[in-house]
Amino acid sequence: MSFISLFIVNKHIFLRHQRIVMGLLQFENELILKLVEEDGLVITAKGLGIERVLMNLIKVYNHPGNLILVIGTSVREEEFFLEQLKIADVQPAPKLITSECGVNDRYQIYMQGGTMFVTSRILVVDMLTWRVPIDLITGIIVYKAHKILESCQEAFILRLYRQKNKQGFIKALSSNPCAFTQRFCQIGRIMRNLFVQQLYLWPRFHEVVNSSLEKIKPEVTEIHVNMTVSMQAIQTSLLDLMNMCVIEIKKINPRLDTDELTLENAISRSFDKIIKFQLDPIWHQLGPKTRRLVADLKTLRRILETLTQHDSVTFYSLLKSTKDNVSNNFQISDWLFMDSAESMFIQARERVFGPESKSKVVKTTNGEQPQSIKPEISPKWLALVETLTKIQQDVAINNKFAPVLIVVNDEKTQTQIKDLLCSGADVLLNRLYNRLLCPDLKDSTSENYKLSKLPKQNRKKKKKLEVKNERTLTQMAAPDPVHSEENVNLSDDSSERDEQIASTEPSKNTSEEPVIVQPTIIYPLHGEKDPLGLQSILTEFSPKYIVLYDADVGVVRQLEIYQAFRPHLSVQVYLLMYQGSAEEQRYLTALRKEKEALNYSRRKENLSFVSVVVPEDCLGMTPANQTINTGNAEGAIHFPCQQKVIVDLREFRSDLPSLIHRRGIEVEPITLEVGDYILTPEMCVERKSLNDLIGSLNNGRLYSQTQAMSRYYKQPILLIEFDQTKAFSLQGKYYLSTEVSSTSVASKLILLTIHFPHLRLLWCPSPYASAEMFELLKMGKEEPDGAQAIAVTSKETGGELSEKYMAGPQDFLSHLPGINTKNIWKVMTKVTSLANLMTKSQDELTQILGNSNLVIKLWEALHQPMKATEKAPVKRTFSKNMTKKTK
Repeated sequence: MSFISLFIVNKHIFLRHQRIVMGLLQFENELILKLVEEDGLVITAKGLGIERVLMNLIKVYNHPGNLILVIGTSVREEEFFLEQLKIADVQPAPKLITSECGVNDRYQIYMQGGTMFVTSRILVVDMLTWRVPIDLITGIIVYKAHKILESCQEAFILRLYRQKNKQGFIKALSSNPCAFTQRFCQIGRIMRNLFVQQLYLWPRFHEVVNSSLEKIKPEVTEIHVNMTVSMQAIQTSLLDLMNMCVIEIKKINPRLDTDELTLENAISRSFDKIIKFQLDPIWHQLGPKTRRLVADLKTLRRILETLTQHDSVTFYSLLKSTKDNVSNNFQISDWLFMDSAESMFIQARERVFGPESKSKVVKTTNGEQPQSIKPEISPKWLALVETLTKIQQDVAINNKFAPVLIVVNDEKTQTQIKDLLCSGADVLLNRLYNRLLCPDLKDSTSENYKLSKLPKQNRKKKKKLEVKNERTLTQMAAPDPVHSEENVNLSDDSSERDEQIASTEPSKNTSEEPVIVQPTIIYPLHGEKDPLGLQSILTEFSPKYIVLYDADVGVVRQLEIYQAFRPHLSVQVYLLMYQGSAEEQRYLTALRKEKEALNYSRRKENLSFVSVVVPEDCLGMTPANQTINTGNAEGAIHFPCQQKVIVDLREFRSDLPSLIHRRGIEVEPITLEVGDYILTPEMCVERKSLNDLIGSLNNGRLYSQTQAMSRYYKQPILLIEFDQTKAFSLQGKYYLSTEVSSTSVASKLILLTIHFPHLRLLWCPSPYASAEMFELLKMGKEEPDGAQAIAVTSKETGGELSEKYMAGPQDFLSHLPGINTKNIWKVMTKVTSLANLMTKSQDELTQILGNSNLVIKLWEALHQPMKATEKAPVKRTFSKNMTKKTK
């Protein structure tokens, strides 16, 4: 393939862009124009369609004369983009390169040009082995740029690309503004890893974005649901308990930076990430009470989410099980003894059994239970029923097919809403009560339990009557003629067919006018593995009515984009939210944090650190004052690496190869049979994490690996790495006991070092420390050779001999003085056994070894007498004095 000159390619790009921008919104058009003119990092507000920007960038640059690589995408995202680009008939069709493609096939695919989605691990190896023509790459598009850290594979790819290609472009996209404020100077760090100079910010309140979306807006109806008195009391108690835990943590740890540890953050879904970022590095230094308080905060937050997310029966079941689990532990949480906790338990019980449940109880086989049970129906359920009824009436009036989309938080809520639509609130609550609070009942409802005792014929008759009387929510909302027996069966079959779609079809009735009964699609946001599932559903079904059962900032903006591209469809959005609840506060907090993050990034946009000055430790071969200009290659200097490390291909799943290369050391990927890293011709390293170390010691694999390293290399090294987010400590689940035992990890490590005295252990707290240690070990040493590393177990060096001869005599022979890895195989080919070795003279051994000094060492070790020279006995006056004292 012949690549087109840069001028002609840019001309093609301009013409293609003029054709593509006709189908874009105004802010998308300006965004892509700026990004095409100059490389940069684009940060948009959540939900503004960053995936559309990526697909249009692909359309702009997709040409047989270009080689465009897209990195940072997941498998499902790649499938979505390829499917959408196929529907748009983009030619040449973008390709997906995975491990299924062979080595020669990948090289041919790269040389064909076009756009390619490549797995990061495969692309790193291909770039290091020159299977991909790096100097001919037109550019790289980075998706989810907020994840580009110094140690990740994508940063490694960009570093290799920019070292050997100064003309190609780098375009980076992200829709997570909050991720750029997690650490000090996070934007500067990420932009330096991306090798870009420009920062483009597109918040929702941007003037161009606002004007683009305000032209055609969906009709949004906010339905503020009032919580019941019991729910309000429970929420107040939970907030009091969480506030108590936050205050106690700050009181116990006055030196701890607890600015982010607030009640507002404690109720948000990002609380776990905040806690992990703040406390994980010093977790082993915290006291048991602090750890217990952190666990209590997570438990209380889960309970608070369940209060507004699920029904009264599910909430009481969770609260009861949490109390039982905490009480069974040795360390009982302090919040259980608070007055707020007692009030919460009372209110939760009354929501299920009623306010007078204590006085009206009967003894049953399942314990004491109230005589009459009528659980409190969730107010949000009633609001949802009312909303769907209104939608059904609107559909009946307009007489048009219009599917309804209900967006919920997780799969559990999805299942409950589906059961609610099919069975009704009362039946669902009874079913939940019998399943969660009465586990001894055989069937899901009390009626089914009674039916199990009836004869089979009566049971069938009663079930038929129940089916005739049971109606779905959609049928209850429809006019009376629609309520037929066939509709009930259709709704039940549809719920069994598809878990996401609960639909009913038009029924057969005697009236001439048809009645439209629309399908209902229930989509969970956080339970699906597909990150672009909502986008696919909107594209496939084009729903007109959308009910947000659980509010989300990104979903609201996706619906605004969805309406802007469908001006003919008057989208109606119903937003359900508990008024004055933690759910509402989470939504407002997400909006505020995103706005603050974008404002913070905008203040930093014009500061000097944004200009990308590549330091020496970043490229490894560039001077500290060398500035990379992505648009101009003049003055670019290429400094070859002086040091080299051979890395096993399987090790590219870890961060260590990237960090080694970042220190200016060349990385050569080879499939190694012995070791993971070859630092010098005599130095081999086997890397183990703590989990791998324990597992390898238990199954004996580490012994075999150490035996092979000791056999072929003079300096075998076992590198033990800790988790980089944890402190350097042998505590917690990695605790090594001081007792000598056959099952102890420490005892097995000691036996390993005794059996292999040349083995050295390196303890490194993170991959950063491991890369620095490798650089120190290689200082002033000879560089390894890839061909020799591959041939270390070949026939010339005894690889087949190691399988031909027994391992026991080999190990014994390797520990004798004068025997090394170079002459051991000569001895084994010339000597039949160890007894035969004893009979050899010095002249014969000299012919075998070829070194008189080594022969003398071996001869003396084999023939010197073991008994030492007898000496005069030493008088022990100390013992005599001791005997006198005892007498």
